Amino acid sequence: MWKVRDDEPSYAFLKEPTAPEVNYYEAPIDLIARTGGALPAGREMFINEEPGVGNNPNRNKQHAFHFTADNCIGCHACEAACSEKNDNPAHISFRSVGYVEGGTYPDFKRMNISMACNHCDDPVCLKGCPTRAYTKHVEYGAVLQDPETCFGCGYCTWVCPYNAPQLDPIKGQVSKCNMCVDRLEVNLKPACVSACLGNALNFGVVDDLPENREQGKTSIPGFPDPQITHPNIRFQQIKNMPDEVTRPDGMAVKYHKDDDGQYRPVVDQKKGVEKKWSLGKLSSRENPLVIFTLVSQTSLGVFLLSFLGAQLGVESIIALRDSVMYVPLMAVTVGLAGLGMLMSATHLGKPWRFYRGFNNLRHSPVCREGLGMLLYMVFAGLHLLAMLPENSVFTALLGEWGGFPVVATITGYLALIAGAVGLYYMYRCYRIPARPFWNHWQTGSAFLGTALTLGGIVLGVIGVPTLMLIGGDGLAILKLSLVSIVIGAVIEGVGLWRHGVAMDKANNEGSVSHYIQCTLFGKSYMLRNLLILANLVLAVALLSSAELGVETLVASALLCGSIMTTALIGRCLFYVLVVPTTMPGAFFWKNKDFEEHARDIGLANMPQVGVVAHAH
Repeated sequence: MWKVRDDEPSYAFLKEPTAPEVNYYEAPIDLIARTGGALPAGREMFINEEPGVGNNPNRNKQHAFHFTADNCIGCHACEAACSEKNDNPAHISFRSVGYVEGGTYPDFKRMNISMACNHCDDPVCLKGCPTRAYTKHVEYGAVLQDPETCFGCGYCTWVCPYNAPQLDPIKGQVSKCNMCVDRLEVNLKPACVSACLGNALNFGVVDDLPENREQGKTSIPGFPDPQITHPNIRFQQIKNMPDEVTRPDGMAVKYHKDDDGQYRPVVDQKKGVEKKWSLGKLSSRENPLVIFTLVSQTSLGVFLLSFLGAQLGVESIIALRDSVMYVPLMAVTVGLAGLGMLMSATHLGKPWRFYRGFNNLRHSPVCREGLGMLLYMVFAGLHLLAMLPENSVFTALLGEWGGFPVVATITGYLALIAGAVGLYYMYRCYRIPARPFWNHWQTGSAFLGTALTLGGIVLGVIGVPTLMLIGGDGLAILKLSLVSIVIGAVIEGVGLWRHGVAMDKANNEGSVSHYIQCTLFGKSYMLRNLLILANLVLAVALLSSAELGVETLVASALLCGSIMTTALIGRCLFYVLVVPTTMPGAFFWKNKDFEEHARDIGLANMPQVGVVAHAH
């Protein structure tokens, strides 16, 4: 238990609450009631691995921070107290102070915002985490995370709208605010609250207003939509702010006051409107996921075209299946799927803990994606093995083994089903309200389009030479590959068009991402779009070919190179462009532009600066 000092000041203690029975979101404040009495009221939390129950009479009620924006002076004492108590390194801070500002001299105003984990009623971090490192406790309503269970995928940092989970690239794991439950057990407020100099931070049972407070609002300028997670934080902000306020960090976001009095994010053109290539910026710490998604979708596309084409009686595909090259083609699909799984694991902060990625199948799309792709790889591998006895090279080396056509068919269909599940949840992983640029059906159309275009390429590269050598109809399988490419390009192109229109109208962080896409990455973006159109035109032109001549093969090779370039640029843009709904930072702290500058000039080599390299 936390040791209470003899001279602990009175303001550090929690007060007796007078809260209502339900909170703002109509959920019971009594957390035992939420569980239907399934959990005991006097349960031990084993804080710091010690048994025992504290003397807080309200330990089973939802607690929350209360922030009075008018009082915050931006001294960062709350940050310092939090980091000292949790022994955090300089680059990790569970609580951060940022600000928004607006107006003109002499009526210029600034509002500081101190933010940590909000221990939400609907914690998306808990549902998203594949390892089940998060728990929503009936004690205080604290959402606690176990860094030792975490394997460092960082998905919780994607889905959280408030930038509460902190991924440490050095340790390769996530950690976050723990509500100072050890202090709560002995009736003390969290360390950040006790350290606040301006009486801006307070803490207690949710919707029980602190003394001398009259507001318990759920939002202030710069705060993401509370409907995403139902956060347990309340605000007071009586001083008026200008109708438009900006952020001091590098994020191209500002907030505009609508007719209903709510501030909503809009584009701040602080990056200018000049179109640039920015090719060097296409590389990010998500590069392993770029490879994972591309090769996994390629594998799915190849298997779909080759196996399903044979089942549907497509003559050129049947000829390929009956040839000696079908088994190597299946080996390519399994190998690509395996490479994808490997790259997915290397993205983790602790890759050797990859097996924990299936712990939260009930909620996490990451788990379902991983399981779907793993089962696809297994069933595709079994399909390959079942087809071996029909391969002439195999039978020449090891003799006749008989055939397993039924097994090959069953495992093939099972691989298709598992692959469809994996691809669907790969798409669902990115439907994140906290990242509006991804939260659009275009993500799914891009993934499906990539599977068909890249899958068509692999089928053509292997299938055309094979049928030419065995005297089959190479032109027929080339045209089948081209049809797949055309369909994939149309699906992806239409999705990108509708996505661009939606982002232009959205007036949220997705609009900001699209603005950056059209300016900082404008030339790369335009190149990708033109290449999609050129690929579509060339593929349609090749479909009219009457024979498989040198010109057709050369044009097909150029098409392959163009499609792969298009896919790589597009997928890199997908990851580097997304702007999350994170809280405003300060000019140095939590400012991505400053962090990039610090890395460029070597300032990041000083640990006290709080900037580390993009590593994991």
